Amino acid sequence: MQLSPRFGRYALHVALVAACYYAGARIGLLQALVNDQVTPLWPPTGVAVLALLLGGLKMWPGIALGAFVANSTLTDLGATVLITSGNTIGPVVAYLLLRRVGFRQELDRTRDALALVFLGGLVGMAVSASIGSGTLLLVGTIDGALFWTTWMVWWTGDALGVLVVVPIALAFRSLRLRKHPVRRWLEAVALLVSTAVVMAVASTYDLRLMYLVFPFLIWAALRFQHLGTAPCALIATTLAARGAARSTGPFADLDLVVRMVTLQAFNGTAVLTALLLSAVISERNAARAAIERTVTQLADVVARYQPPALGNLLPPKPPEKR
Repeated sequence: MQLSPRFGRYALHVALVAACYYAGARIGLLQALVNDQVTPLWPPTGVAVLALLLGGLKMWPGIALGAFVANSTLTDLGATVLITSGNTIGPVVAYLLLRRVGFRQELDRTRDALALVFLGGLVGMAVSASIGSGTLLLVGTIDGALFWTTWMVWWTGDALGVLVVVPIALAFRSLRLRKHPVRRWLEAVALLVSTAVVMAVASTYDLRLMYLVFPFLIWAALRFQHLGTAPCALIATTLAARGAARSTGPFADLDLVVRMVTLQAFNGTAVLTALLLSAVISERNAARAAIERTVTQLADVVARYQPPALGNLLPPKPPEKR
């Protein structure tokens, strides 16, 4: 039986999602903190939510396949099935919540930024963290004393994966290459390099200076909106997660739970600030453009329907008598 072209394209998309999920998992496992499989940065959740946003609910088999392959090398078959279920259900819940509130991929509204952080990142990923940590407790991989620590690391990693991957992917998806002055490109490069340098220093040395990244996030939002804040937030949150995994900088001498709470607070605040400010500025720019269009249209209407001159409305003068 010959397969239809539509089914072939769907199978290809599912395979692509699974491959991206697996690749993200291998990257995330480089910083595993609990049992070599629970990490403070889990990019596959961002891949999963992004796949659902772009392809719809029918992309869930790709998520499940990628999660199953990624977890099959870490635990036994029964635990792999349960963890895979959690890794699939969490992004699906996040996607359904985002769709419920009318989330728009352009991220040009304040409500979209709030929805992505709280519903897509924090609420939705609590589901996968609960199922995953509960599975490890059920099979005896961790004991009861380690459950909440594992849950916190799992939840932080999943939420950070959404907040890191989804904004940057949606930003570049809406990118339109245009001719800009050289100074504009130099400003963008300077912004990214400055953000990276500040976060590299702040997350490595015990100076408690991670708050210094916020002026750069504001700079990105004011000048470039979502296209600027997304890569800057990616740099900030990734380097913060690296510092938390290595227990350096402001994360030094903190126990695991406190490190994860500190990391989640910083990442949530940084991403929310960046996305909210860029959305507010985008809304302001859109409102200004709409007002300018309306003024232009009114000016055209007035010019097209000008009243006749006053002299044309007066009766003609009678001829003069001689």
